[in-house]
Amino acid sequence: MNKYSVLWTKTAEQDLGNIIDYIAQDSLDRSLEILHTIRTSASALTSMPERGRIVPELKVHGISTYRELVISPWRMIYRTDGKNVIILTVIDGRRNLEDILLDRLLYSHK
Repeated sequence: MNKYSVLWTKTAEQDLGNIIDYIAQDSLDRSLEILHTIRTSASALTSMPERGRIVPELKVHGISTYRELVISPWRMIYRTDGKNVIILTVIDGRRNLEDILLDRLLYSHK
């Protein structure tokens, strides 16, 4: 079985940190459970990175490079590059992906 390395971008690490910090305001135990669940899901990509679905909002535009795992209510978006799985972002699946991406693209330079 192929073995891939899972790498987290700075953005994905910040996203995860923000999620955990927010949940920890109500329950530290719950935030640690969620952190473990998300990290475990990411680690599972070392053996089967194609297990995630192609991001539907991008697929309709013919873009099939990006995949995601849904860890309800969050979406972990990633891509493969050789033997690396690169986690790009972890977002709240209840939000509109296009709005999030547009916001990040427009305001990332500030």
